[in-house]
Amino acid sequence: MRKSNDYILRLRPWSLSTFAAALLAVVLATAMQEALATFGLQLYFAGFVPAILIAGLLGGAPAGAFATIITVPIVWWVFMPPCFEFAWPTAADYDSISTFLLSSALLVCFSQLYREALAILRK
Repeated sequence: MRKSNDYILRLRPWSLSTFAAALLAVVLATAMQEALATFGLQLYFAGFVPAILIAGLLGGAPAGAFATIITVPIVWWVFMPPCFEFAWPTAADYDSISTFLLSSALLVCFSQLYREALAILRK
């Protein structure tokens, strides 16, 4: 009989399906962030935090780091003014990026620890 948390450990770190799942999570977060931006909400990285968590839980640290790395240029290009241009970030933009990178690093570490704890409990 399978436990309910076994689906988290199905994807192996460094596999192509792991990175595809991380890319899909970021694409869905981009679509959600774009929908929020049409209503005037300027939450640059808020929609991507759940995507980083999901990628980290499904694929471990490599997938979470991959999702974080591809999120920063997407947000910088699409959502930070001027939109669809790579302009030098302002001090507030640097603050947003560094806060996102710090919180993403913590999410990736904690999701990796959770995966390792599940693997230990599974044995």
